[in-house]
Amino acid sequence: MSNNLLIDRLAGDLRPVRPRHAATDALVVVALCGVELALYLAIGAARSDMPMAMAMPSFWWKLGSLGLIALAAAAVAISSFDPAISPRGGLWGLAIVIGLCLGAGWAVDGDSAGMPAPLARLNWGEGVRCVSEMVVLSVPPVIGLGLLMRRGAPTDGGGTALAVGIAAAAWGAFVFAFACPDDDALYIAVWYILGCGLVTLVARLVLPVLTRW
Repeated sequence: MSNNLLIDRLAGDLRPVRPRHAATDALVVVALCGVELALYLAIGAARSDMPMAMAMPSFWWKLGSLGLIALAAAAVAISSFDPAISPRGGLWGLAIVIGLCLGAGWAVDGDSAGMPAPLARLNWGEGVRCVSEMVVLSVPPVIGLGLLMRRGAPTDGGGTALAVGIAAAAWGAFVFAFACPDDDALYIAVWYILGCGLVTLVARLVLPVLTRW
């Protein structure tokens, strides 16, 4: 069999594939996340003392940090769905963003003199509930980004999955922040890191297997 005939047979069943565009993927993610946030607020999940919370610096640090991390991580993930783009540089930049956000939280927590001991401030019972809700709220963005990852062709599955996990975890925590009754910066840092870490770990382990091409 000639090489030309072999190539014709191999290519005979191929169908045109619609090229992916990062902007389209971003719009899909924005729409999905917007719907989740709208539904969450529509069911009355927002905290009842929202006007008081909005006067707390830690509340705005919480929302701003999580929103920034989710946006930065989603940008890294979506760009790395392109096989020509590696997520590694973006992940290093993302690590810097997370570090800066944590540093800002330390500054917000600088006036904690006179507050209860750190272990008491962690409020373990409420913290475990927070983690579980954050994990649940992270599921829709994990699925959405995971499907887009499968449709793309990332060459660094592990790095892309890590970016997807961070983006989804930060978004789930961002949505939950509207309902979280605790504005203690130490509480937020510890429990939100734990919840986001669990989601990120699962995404890193599972997505490379499910999206392999």
